[in-house]
Order: sequence, then structure tokens, then C-alpha cells
Amino acid sequence: MKEIRRSDFAGSWYPGNKGDVERAIEEFSHAAGSCPCDEGKVVGGIVPHAGWYFSGNIALNVIKCLALSGMPETCLIFGRHLHPGSRNYIMKDGSWDTPLGPLKIDSELAAEVEKEFSFTVETASACEPDNTIELQLPFIKYFFPSIDILPIGISPVSKSLEIARRVVQISKRMDRKMIVIGSTDLTHYGVNYGYSPMGTGKSAVEWVKNKNDKRVIDLILDMDAMGVISESLANQNACCSGAAGAAIEAAKELGAEKAFQIKYSTSYDVRPDNSFVGYVGIVFCL
Repeated sequence: MKEIRRSDFAGSWYPGNKGDVERAIEEFSHAAGSCPCDEGKVVGGIVPHAGWYFSGNIALNVIKCLALSGMPETCLIFGRHLHPGSRNYIMKDGSWDTPLGPLKIDSELAAEVEKEFSFTVETASACEPDNTIELQLPFIKYFFPSIDILPIGISPVSKSLEIARRVVQISKRMDRKMIVIGSTDLTHYGVNYGYSPMGTGKSAVEWVKNKNDKRVIDLILDMDAMGVISESLANQNACCSGAAGAAIEAAKELGAEKAFQIKYSTSYDVRPDNSFVGYVGIVFCL
């Protein structure tokens, strides 16, 4: 039997048992807005990865919209907090657990991708906790019970965009139907994060919302993958810009031509504090 990677954040960042996860998803789902993409036309999205209390409703909106894509066989998930000098990561075998049951890794696709690019290979027993990807998995399992996943940690460099394109090209060669998700939060502002160029108070919150976060959101909506990476490295307004850029590039390779913002908020909107984080949900459509 293949090894199963444990859910490190279940019971803390999101509910730890099946019933509570299902109830949370159903509550988020009832409050979700309509999807801006026509049925069968959504191929990817950008999701946040804070605890569900802060941003789970936004991630749910995106992944629920992706459920209109039909019956994809594989969900490609880019994530991980990396810097330009980081190695990339891949999990190429086994499964990743969720309170709703495990999600199997698309090992055949992973093996083909690893032939072309260098990765640090994680296994179920040799891996680091990673909220950027794990926080999405219960949503994926709920809406796509039989889907496989390919989780990739990707650094914020131009090479990552080539990897994203090739993963999709290889999947097409293998006749895989695929969707893609990029996981990133936006500006981490305040003393807790060592970044407060506009001081404190409401003026700082407004600057994050209407200036710093808006700059990177506009680039995502323009589907400017390299622009997102460059912007985030200059202004600290996306914590996983490699993942966001790679998801944009993969979505374009899948045929996406349009991007729509579903929802934006900050942790300040949920619990006001001098340190806070921005979140956005975006979908990519044919």
C-alpha cells in the first residue's frame, strides 16, 4: 500500500474531522457568489491559504467555481513559501490525507515531469508541513472526490513559468484533463511580519487594500505571470508569487484567456489588528 502523507494542519487551521469539515464547506458554499465563468470554461484559479477562519470562504469560492470544469482527472497545485534561490519541490508518489479521505498523487505525470526538471522529492514520511497546499485539499476532495493531485512547490523565478507550461504540455500528451490552482496570500503587513512602510492604523489598511495588494491583483487579472513575480519581489505583496505566476502560465497553456476576481478581503476585516494579511480569489477561464 502506498504511503499517505498526514494532514498537519487539520484540527488547527481547519476542522479535524469529516463532519466538521463538511459542515464548514457547506456553510461557505451557501454564502458563495456565482461563478463568472460559463460551465466547462474554468480551468484554474488563485486561492489564499490562511486558516479557514480568515480565508477559507475565498478559497472555497474559487474551488467551487472550478467544479464547473466537468470531471478533470488531475489538479495541479502550485504553492510553498520559497525565495528566488530555493529549490523546487514535488511529491511524486503516494497520497495526501484529508479529513474527507486521501487524495492520490498523479504519480505517472509526476514521474514524467521529474525527468525534465530538478526537484527536491518529498514523500509521505519525509516532508515539511506546508499550509499553502494542504489548506486546499479538503475543498478539492469535497468537490472532486476521485481526482488525483500533483503538488509542486515552485520558486519565484522565470524558470518556474517554463516548468508550468511543460507540466500542462506533458499532461496533454498523456491525455490528462487538468485544472490548476496557485496558492498565495498577499501583503503581510505589520510588526509581526517586519513590514510596515505606512505605519499603523486605518491609513495603513487602506494602503494595503487599495495600493499594495491592488498592484499585484491587477497583474494577476492581466495574466502577467512574470509581472506578478517581479512585483511581489519589489513590494512584498504576494508571499508565494512563484505559485501564482506558475498557475497563471499553466492556465494560459490550458487555453485561459480571461481572469476574474471573485472575492478580496484581509484578516483585518475578520479580526482587526495592527498586523494583518490580504487574500484574493481569482479564476481563469477559456
